[in-house]
Amino acid sequence: MSEFRKAQTDELYFVTLTVVGWVNVFDRKEYKDILVSNLEYCQRHEKLDIFCYVIMSNHIHAIVRRSAGGLTEMLGRFKSNTAKQVIKAIEASEIECRKEWLLYLFGYFAKLNNQYDKYYFWQYKSHPVVLYTNEVIDQKRDYIHNNPVRAGIVATA
Repeated sequence: MSEFRKAQTDELYFVTLTVVGWVNVFDRKEYKDILVSNLEYCQRHEKLDIFCYVIMSNHIHAIVRRSAGGLTEMLGRFKSNTAKQVIKAIEASEIECRKEWLLYLFGYFAKLNNQYDKYYFWQYKSHPVVLYTNEVIDQKRDYIHNNPVRAGIVATA
């Protein structure tokens, strides 16, 4: 996450977490379940309030607030844990037909970024946007609810 956009405690934020290369990973239930499980963990143990979210095939949007501790650091831990678990699930899968391709891509992106040894899963930035007014909150909420409609996944929000 950019140092210029560090998220503060108790503010409401719209965040976007994107898989490197916009690789479609969350079109598989198993990987979505890992993501949801990690979100639930953050709610229970990291004091993360999630007001709404959507999981798309290669990114997630959410409106969140963290009542204690920094949101930036917590998102970093969330992304790290989720990435490790999803990659481990891909490696262990006997039915993932894209296994070699996915691991190749995550390895390719790791080589482009010296910070990662073997695999690079999430884009670095989380794009937090402070939601200062009810109008902006409503706009971001509607964006989240309509994202799967625009993608043709569902007919209505």
